Amino acid sequence: MSNAHHSRRPRPAVMIAALVGVLAVVGAGTALAGTPAAQAFQDQPLVPGTPCTVTARACVDLDSKRSWLFQDGKVFRGPVPAATGGQGMLTPVGHSLRVYRKEADHKSGEFKDKQGRPAAMPLAVFFQDGGIAFHEGNTETPSGGCVRLARPDAQAWFDHLQIGDQVQVVSAKQVAADRAA
Repeated sequence: MSNAHHSRRPRPAVMIAALVGVLAVVGAGTALAGTPAAQAFQDQPLVPGTPCTVTARACVDLDSKRSWLFQDGKVFRGPVPAATGGQGMLTPVGHSLRVYRKEADHKSGEFKDKQGRPAAMPLAVFFQDGGIAFHEGNTETPSGGCVRLARPDAQAWFDHLQIGDQVQVVSAKQVAADRAA
């Protein structure tokens, strides 16, 4: 394959950015209609007082900016305040996201602190591609897509969640509308 032809191919980063943009628009509700995860979400009962199902171990409501931990289909901890993604860096909506990595002292590969060093993401529990995680941080301002929690809550999420646990990130308003339909 010549270099001229090769350079016309979309770069993976560009393709991913385009896909993320589309998913942010489509994913503003709770479901990518017709997906198995969306159907499974609709078929499961909600944990009382939350917008997430009994199959989840952690729940995030993008509308109220709150998060919960579940144990055996019941609230284990929460709701607690949570910072979620801001304009252009939204926290991805998902019904069957999974914890895939935990790092107590993670440093961001994307964001820098005020001194220009990789930003600290203490007590990081990663659950979505692109480095999206629960971690300790300021809950008063929007994040770069992660779910930031106060220190005691971040510690509880880090201790409670295990690799493979299901995380749901939803809009409670959209869940209510979908379930009423």
